[in-house]
Amino acid sequence: MTLRRQTRTLLTTTALSVAVFGSPVHAQDLSPAAFDGAGAESAGEAIVVTGSRIRRAPNSDAAPVLEVGQQQILDRGYVSVADALNDLPSNVPTLNQADGSGASSGSGIQAPNLFGLGAGRTLTLLNGRRMVTSSSGIGGTDGVGDAQVDSNILPLGLLERVEVYQGGGAAVYGSDAIAGTVNYILKKDFTGIVLDGQTGISDRGDYGTYSLRGTAGFNFAEGRGNFAVDMGWSKSPSLRFSDRPLSNLGRLTVSNSADTGPTDGIPSVKEIFNAGFWPFNGNGVIFTAPAPPPSFLLRNGAGSALQFGSDGSVIPYDPGTIQGIPFASDGEGFPYQELAGLRTGVERLTANAIGHYDLTDRITLSAEFLYANTKGREIPQGNSRTVLNGGTYAGPIAFTINNAFLTDEAKAALIAARPSFANGAPLFLSKYFYDLVPDPVQTYNTDTWRGALTLDGDFDVGSRNFYWSVSGSYARVEGRQRSWQVVNSRYNNAINSVLSGGQAVCAINADADATNDDASCAPINPFGTGTVSDAARKYVSTRAGLDWTNEQIDVLATLGGTLFSLPMGDVQFSAAYEHRDEKAAFSPLQANLDGVFGDGSQQVAQSGGYNTDELSAEVIVPLIGRDFTLPLVKLLEFKGAFRYVDNSFAGRENVWDAGLRWEVTDGVTLRGSRSRNFRAPTLTQLLAPTSTTIGSAGYDPCDADRINAGANPAVRRANCLALFTANPGYGVDPDGTGSGMSAAERLARFQSPAENFNRTTITSGGNPNLRNEISDTLTYGIVLQPRFVPGLSISVDRIEIDLKDGLSPFTTEDFAAACFDDPNPSESVCSAFTRLTGPDSTSIGGTIVTGTTTTFNAGVVKYRGETYTVDYAFAPGDLFGGSDLGSLRLTANATHNTLLTTSVTGTTFIRTDDTYRSPEWVGRFNAVWDKGPVRVSYQLDYLGRTRAAYDATIETTPNPILKSNIVHSISAQVEAGNMTFRAGIDNLTDKAPSYPQIAYGDILGRRFFVGARIKLK
Repeated sequence: MTLRRQTRTLLTTTALSVAVFGSPVHAQDLSPAAFDGAGAESAGEAIVVTGSRIRRAPNSDAAPVLEVGQQQILDRGYVSVADALNDLPSNVPTLNQADGSGASSGSGIQAPNLFGLGAGRTLTLLNGRRMVTSSSGIGGTDGVGDAQVDSNILPLGLLERVEVYQGGGAAVYGSDAIAGTVNYILKKDFTGIVLDGQTGISDRGDYGTYSLRGTAGFNFAEGRGNFAVDMGWSKSPSLRFSDRPLSNLGRLTVSNSADTGPTDGIPSVKEIFNAGFWPFNGNGVIFTAPAPPPSFLLRNGAGSALQFGSDGSVIPYDPGTIQGIPFASDGEGFPYQELAGLRTGVERLTANAIGHYDLTDRITLSAEFLYANTKGREIPQGNSRTVLNGGTYAGPIAFTINNAFLTDEAKAALIAARPSFANGAPLFLSKYFYDLVPDPVQTYNTDTWRGALTLDGDFDVGSRNFYWSVSGSYARVEGRQRSWQVVNSRYNNAINSVLSGGQAVCAINADADATNDDASCAPINPFGTGTVSDAARKYVSTRAGLDWTNEQIDVLATLGGTLFSLPMGDVQFSAAYEHRDEKAAFSPLQANLDGVFGDGSQQVAQSGGYNTDELSAEVIVPLIGRDFTLPLVKLLEFKGAFRYVDNSFAGRENVWDAGLRWEVTDGVTLRGSRSRNFRAPTLTQLLAPTSTTIGSAGYDPCDADRINAGANPAVRRANCLALFTANPGYGVDPDGTGSGMSAAERLARFQSPAENFNRTTITSGGNPNLRNEISDTLTYGIVLQPRFVPGLSISVDRIEIDLKDGLSPFTTEDFAAACFDDPNPSESVCSAFTRLTGPDSTSIGGTIVTGTTTTFNAGVVKYRGETYTVDYAFAPGDLFGGSDLGSLRLTANATHNTLLTTSVTGTTFIRTDDTYRSPEWVGRFNAVWDKGPVRVSYQLDYLGRTRAAYDATIETTPNPILKSNIVHSISAQVEAGNMTFRAGIDNLTDKAPSYPQIAYGDILGRRFFVGARIKLK
C-alpha cells in the first residue's frame, strides 16, 4: 500500500473514531476543531506531529504536544495568532505592555515564551521549517539579540492549527528549541472564497480593534493541484497609563519612615498615589542651583516654591508631599503615569500564497510565499531637562534676566524672589518638554518576505514504504526603527536666546563672534507649556534610528520510512540534512553614527553572517507490541534522535533525545524523554553595533559596602585584597589620603564613585567569541483515555530543564561580580573592565574607568513544572435518552510552575517561580457547545495567588501577596446559509489585574467584538 493510500485510510479511520467516540485527534488537542467537523482533515495531517519528522499515528509521542486550532482563535475574536498563544498556560504572555517601572511598552513584536525561559529559547517553525528572525534584538527587554519570530506575521485565513511541543526539540529541529517548539501549520487544500471582517471596542469606548481577511483557493488539473491565497489586515491601538483605572493610580512605593527594623511587621516601603516627579513638570519648575534638593527650589516671600504658568507667567508651585528625591504625591510635579505609554499599537498586513501539484502519483511539488508588514507605535519616555540630570546633556536649563522670552511681570517676580537675578545671576529651569520634537512616538516598521519550494514523494522497496522531501527557502526581513531626537549642539544654541532689534534670536547670532553664527537657529521659549515654535522644533530635531536586515537561506532534505520489521512492530526512521545561511546587517542612521543626540554615543554599522551544516537522525524501535506482549505491557517503544551541528561561528555541537512510550493497557500510557538541546548565538549577539558612552559602572564588588556580599563573600574579599595588594594606588583619594596604608586598610575604605556617578567609559556591542548554550531536559508523564468514558482524555507531564553557559546580557557590574566571586576567574571576564591605577582629580584609585556591555556565556537557568490537560468531548443527549442536544466539549489546561531560578553570572540566583512573573498555577477552562448552526463558547483564565517577589514579605512591601485573578469570556456564532455571524465579550465581569501589579491579569477590561464571515463559493 502506498503512503498516500495509507494516509487516506488513516484519515477515514480516525474520522470514524471521532464521530463514534469523540476522542481527541491530537495529543492534548486544545482546539474544538476535532469535534466540530474539521476533525477529519486534522486527523489526516496528524501523522506528522511536531517533535518528530517520522510519520506515524496520533497520540504516539514521548513528549507533550499541545494544539490550538483556527476555530478557537475565531471563538475569542482574536485578530492575531499571538493572542491565542498568550492564552496557553505554559506560555508567558507577550502583551506589548509596559510594566509600570517607567520602561516602554516595546516594539510590538509578539513571540512565544514557553515556561518563561525567554522568547529566544522557544523555536518557531512554519510547516515544520525554520523562520527568519523578525527583530534586530538590539535593546530588547529580555536581553540583547534574542532570535524572535513575530506571531503577528502569520496568516489567520490559511492557518490550520498551531502545535506546541513542550520541552526541547533541538535534536530534530536544531538551535533555539530549549523550552520547546511552536509549529504553525497551514491548510493544504483550501477551496472556495471566504471573506471575514471583525471590529471590537472596550466598554470605555476605546481600544478599537479591526480586522479584515480574504481567502481564496481552488483545485486544478482534475484535483492534482491546489492553489490558495490569503490577505489580511488588522489593527490594535496604543494606550496610555491614564486610560485604565489601575494604571492611572500613579502608585509607587517609597521609603517608609515608620519602619523600625526587619522584624517589626512594618514594611520598609510605603505606597503613595498620584505620584509625580516633584523636581520638574511641563511648565518648568525653578531652582536656584542645578541640583535637586528641595532647599534649592526658588521660593517667593510667602515661602511658596515657584514655577512658570502655561502662559509664561511666574506662579506658585505645589510640589506635593515630598517623599525624598525625586517622588512626591498629590502635587503639581510631572505625573508618573505620563512617563511612558501603556500599550504599543500594532498594525499588520499579511499576504500569503500556497500551492501544490502532483507531478506524478508519488511526487508532489509545493510552494509557499509569505509577505507581512507590521507597524508598531510606542510612546517612550520623552525629552526632559531637569535638575535630576545635572552635569549631563539632560541637565536643567540655565537662564538669566536677558532671556528673550521672559515677560516683564516674570522678571519682576523672579527678582523679588532672587534679587541677584537682576544682576545677571542665573536661575535653573527643570522641565519636561511635550513639544520639543515633531512627534514623541517611536515607530517600528518591519517587512518580511519568505518563499519556499518543496519536492516530496514516496517509494517502495519490497513491502517497505519510504518517504522523502527536498526543500529550499529564502527569507528576508527589513526593519526600521525611527524616532525624533534632539540635536544637542542645536538645542544648546536655541535654548539661549536674547532680544535683538526687539526680536527674540539665538544668542549665538547676536554676540560679537561671527564664527558661531547659525542663520537657521530658531530660539526656544522654555517657559510654560506648548511654547516651542515650529521653527525651533524643526531646527533642534533630527530623525534617528536603525535599519536592520536579516536574511536566511535554508535547504532541508529528509528521508524516512521503515528500516525493517520486528515481531513487535516496524522499526521506523527519519534522516535529515540541513544547510542554513544566516546574514544580518545593522545600519544606524547618520544621527546615530555621529552621536549628535542623547549622551553622545556613536553607534557603528555592522554586518556579518554564518552558516551551519547539520545532520540528524531519528529512530523508533518497538520493544514490545503486536503479538508479543507482557502483563501490564501492551506496547513499549523507544524513540531516539541525534543531531550533529557544525556552525561556522559557534563550532560543533552534538545533541540528542531519547524517549520511551509504554502503553500499560488500553487507555493508559506512560511516556518520558531525556534530551540535550542547544541555542546558538544569534548574529545580533555576535555582531551588534558597537557604541561607547560615559555612564555608571554599577555595583563594585570591592566597594566597602559590597565586599561582604555576593555568592561567595570569602572568595570576593580574597580576590579584592589580592588586587589591592598588587596595586598600591588602589584606595588612595585624589588628595592622597590612603597612601602608605596597607592593602587591607585601603580596601576597607574604598568607596567607588562609579557606582553613583558617570565615571566609566562603557563599550556596548556584540561578542564574536560566544559559544552555544546547552540545556538538559527531562519530561515524563501519563496519558489516560479510559474506554469506559468515551471522549475523555487526561494527561499529566513533568518538565525539568537545566541550562548552562546561557547567553546572558552582561553589564560591567556582571563582569565585575563574576570576576571577583570566582576562585578561578576567567581572563576574558576580568579583562572586560579596567580600573584607575591611581587617583585622578575626581576619583579614588581603583575606580572602574572602562567597562563592557555585551552578551556572555555565563547564565544558568533551572525550571521545574508540570502541565495538566483534561479534555472531554461528548453528546449531552446521550445522558437524556439519546435526544439531540448537540455536542459539548470541556477542556481544562493548567501549568504548575514549581521552580524557575536564573543567574546572569552563574553565581547569584534569582527565583521568579511563585511570583507574578511565573505564578505557581496558571490555568484555563473552555466549554464549547455546538448544535446545528449555533456554536457557543466560554473561557475562564486563571492566575493563582502569588507573591510580588519570591522573597516578598510584609517587611519588604505593603503588598507581598497578589490575589488570584479569574477572567471570564463568552462568545457565540450562528450560521445562516453561506454567512456566519459571531459576537463575544472578553473579560465579561471587567476584572482588573490583581492589585497592584498591572500585568497580572487583563488591564484592557471588558471588550466587545462582532464579526461576520461569508463563503462565496
